[in-house]
Amino acid sequence: QVQLVESGGGLVQPGGSLRLSCAASGSIFRIYAMGWYRQAPGKQRELVAGITASSGTNYADSVKGRFTISRDNAKNTVYLQMNSLEPEDTAVYYCNADIKRSVYSTTQAYWGQGTQVTVSS
Repeated sequence: QVQLVESGGGLVQPGGSLRLSCAASGSIFRIYAMGWYRQAPGKQRELVAGITASSGTNYADSVKGRFTISRDNAKNTVYLQMNSLEPEDTAVYYCNADIKRSVYSTTQAYWGQGTQVTVSS
């Protein structure tokens, strides 16, 4: 069993900051790419930021220069530092990780339950 548990969402004023965390636990042999997605009401889920096992990163154009993704491999945790938040960033944020549960298993994608981020004055 593998679980991804997110934390750090909430209500913040425009221009403010939040830091999301997502910890993977359970039967884990290796974690490869990790990422953050978001889904706003009435919209499709979109990639916000991704990070490879060697910490290569990529970002959606809409968050470049404002958001930073990082990971702590010793803690099986991925972070998303969000600065200069805008109302358009309001969404449910989901973490995602490609995980191999044992040396014999295939790599599968796992998702967290989501955490709400609301940017409003």
